[in-house]
Formats: sequence, structure tokens, C-alpha cells
Amino acid sequence: MQHVPGFNLASRRHFLESAGLGFGSVALTGLLHSEGLLADESSTNPLAPTHSHFMPKAKAVIWLFQTGSPSQVDTFDYKPELQKRNGQSLDGADPKTGFFTTSGKCLKSPFKFKQHGESGSWISEIFPNISRHADDIAFIYSCFSRSNNHTPAILELNSGFIRQGFPSLGSWLTYGLGSENTNLPAYVVMHGKKPRGGDPVWSSGFLPSVYQATALDPRQAKPINNLQRSGELTDPQQRTLLDALRAANSRHAKTRPFDRDLAARLESFELAYRMQVAAPEAFDVGRETKQTQEAYGLNRKESKDYGRQCLIARRLIERGVRFVQVFADVAKTPGGGVNDVPWDAHSDISVNHGMCARSVDQPTGALLDDLKQRGLLDDTLIIYGGEFGRTSDSQGAKGRDHNPNAFTTWMAGGGVKGGTQYGASDTFGYKAVEDRVNAHDLHATILKLMGFDHKQLTYRFNGRDFRLTDVAGNVIDALIA
Repeated sequence: MQHVPGFNLASRRHFLESAGLGFGSVALTGLLHSEGLLADESSTNPLAPTHSHFMPKAKAVIWLFQTGSPSQVDTFDYKPELQKRNGQSLDGADPKTGFFTTSGKCLKSPFKFKQHGESGSWISEIFPNISRHADDIAFIYSCFSRSNNHTPAILELNSGFIRQGFPSLGSWLTYGLGSENTNLPAYVVMHGKKPRGGDPVWSSGFLPSVYQATALDPRQAKPINNLQRSGELTDPQQRTLLDALRAANSRHAKTRPFDRDLAARLESFELAYRMQVAAPEAFDVGRETKQTQEAYGLNRKESKDYGRQCLIARRLIERGVRFVQVFADVAKTPGGGVNDVPWDAHSDISVNHGMCARSVDQPTGALLDDLKQRGLLDDTLIIYGGEFGRTSDSQGAKGRDHNPNAFTTWMAGGGVKGGTQYGASDTFGYKAVEDRVNAHDLHATILKLMGFDHKQLTYRFNGRDFRLTDVAGNVIDALIA
């Protein structure tokens, strides 16, 4: 063969060696991309993995939302003075704060409290399983909200605002981080009967709809509606239809470059297709051992529904879902009906909270155990709490009314400093008085644990750069390890 000047002809051996190494590089690139470790700057997928502002301490969040609002003074915020003054009027000055708290009669807790762990955290007897993790938990005793009605208070805890139309925390994190699993949603909400406020609670608001939660009821045989392929379609036929639809939609989208929802629509079809295989496997708790199922309380009538939610949450986190929110639908009314605000103890705190605790305590303790044993607790943030607290005085004879002035939230795992006891309510547990914490402060702290400066995670809408924490929010650094 004639040699051409300036052109080096490689030998066959050299060609095969280079090609072999090249295929290895291609394989490695594909693997890194599938694991979310290689950013694809040219990707048009709005759920493609992206980077946070700095190295995160947590990779995923499980929020155990206790709908209806547990009483802080009957669960985690022990108040001996309330016990001593049972039945006495609360008129007059609080001996700790010097100002008037409320005008009813003190109602002591019907439950015994005990200190647990090296941290000495006071925990009610209704939580024997959660109490085992006292040194993993950071308690915030000084939370307060702006509303004493369920719907606006739940909206505030989720979006930072007491009115509809603003993106939820899960949507903001999905917008900021994308998805690690291309076959499952990045943001999943589980509920039985929907909480007060319904779908707007986990809305993506003004963010593109691709960041909306996938909401489902895991008690149903088919938790996700309209996911199964139509019986007359084979997989190749469905794939052909989706390819044709994508081509048509892509042509349409090119003429409308500023319509963000078009990309979201394209991705939603593809994600639903991929979920047809991945989702049933992820939600199938029957794949777990009998021992694991019983640990979560699936063999007990009172805890099986909530236990299933917690176990599915762990399975989703293992598979790369970033944000899972469980809305407790656990307590049944005395007549057997479903209650959409299960912790709402207006009539009898002992009956209501005893019933709710029997539903949530064992699964919550099992979730913490399970995550720890699997090495997942270190980078999975667990959040537990309701939308507000309850009064220190009695409503009727044995119940407590709504109280936005003080409630307890706790966090564990995901870079949280276990054994921390932050903030304080007054002597009777009626009002947060020390290191007060609102929804913006909680959100700022959660975002920092996930690797974000809450002031820098923004989205331009109607000519303004919005953020989850609006124009407020302080990171609670004392909670971060």
C-alpha cells in the first residue's frame, strides 16, 4: 500500500487495541451517566440529574407528616407544671415568660413521660419504638405556624405559604436536583384519604408540571392510576406509538421554545412508560422477608396501612427516589370511619393519641432501624411532625383545640445532630418562646442538608425571582452535625 505523506496508517493490532479501549470508555460513560455521576449539559430532559450548590449531607428525604396535628405536650414536650396544675385556671402571668398564655383550665397529659438515651430526651410512653432512637433524633420544641386551620397550616409547612399556588418543598428539591432514577418519579406522595387541602398541598405551583408529585394510595391493588398498558397493545406497539407522539410533540415544541410545560409533557409520557415495569416492583412489599414485614407492623390491623407506607418509602429511597412524603391516614373514628385529620384530638386526647400512636410508632421505629442497618440513615433525612400543635388547656373535658403557637417537629439522619434538643415552649407548652422556628426556617435547614443555599435556589415567575423561603428563613445550624 502506498504511503501518503502526513497520514500515519496504524497496524491492525494497534487499531483493535484502541477500539477495545474506546468501547470501554463508552461503557464507563454510559454507566456514570446512568448513575447520575456525569452531567449531560445538552440534555433536554428537565429531570436530568444536576448538582447542588455544595456537598450535601443528605441525598433523600422521607417526611412523615402527622396530619391533624399531634399535641406537643402529650408526645415529646414534657411539661411537669402542666401536670401539677391540672384543672386549675391558666388566668394570670406565666411564671417563666411573664405574660398571659390562655384562659382555660390546665389539662394534664394522660400519658407518662420518661427520659431516653444519653441525651435524656423526654418522650411519652405512647412511643416505645421511637424512644429507642432518642439519640438519633433532633427535637425542635419551638415551632409555630401562622394559621390554626388545617388546610392553610398544611400548605404553609409544605410550601411556606398559607395559600395555594406555590411549589411544595418536594417540587423545589426535584427542580434543584433532578432525578437519580429514570424509571421512577423523583417526588412521591403517599396517602390514604387525602389530607385537608388535597392535591394543592404537594403542587408544583408555578414550577413546570414535571416537578409535580406522583400521589398514590398504597392500600389500593393498583396504587398509581392509569399506569397499566392497555390490553390490546403489545410493548413494541406502545413503543412505536410513543415514538410517533414524541416526534410530533418535538416538532411542535421547536416552534414554542419558551413553553416549559411542553418538555414536561414529553417526559411524562416516557416516564409513565418506564414506570410500567419499575413501579409495580418498587411497591411490592411482598418481596420483603416476613421478618421485615412484621417489623413494620404489617401483621397488625392498627399499623398495617402506615407500616406499608413506611416500608414502601424505604424501597423507593433505595431505588433513587429523592423525596417521599407520607401523609398519615392511620386513625379510625370510634365508628370505624376514615379520618382525614387523624391526630385531631378535640374530644379525648387519651383515646385519640393512644390510637394514633399504635398506628405510627412501630412502623416509624422500624423505618429508623431498617435505614440504619442498611447504611441509609446517614444520608436519608427523616422529618416527623404535624401542621401545628394543640392547646395546654382543655376543650370540653378531655380534648385539646388547635394551637399554632407551639408544636414539636423532629428530624433524624441525613446530617442531623442526633440527641439535640432545640428551642423551648413556655411552662405550659402553649407558646414557643425560645429560638422560635417557622416553616421558612425548617425549609432553609432542609435545603442546606440537601446541599442548597436557600437564598440561591430561585425560579423566575411573573418578573420576580421566587424561592421556597420567600424573603425569610434562617438555617438552624445547631441541628446540623
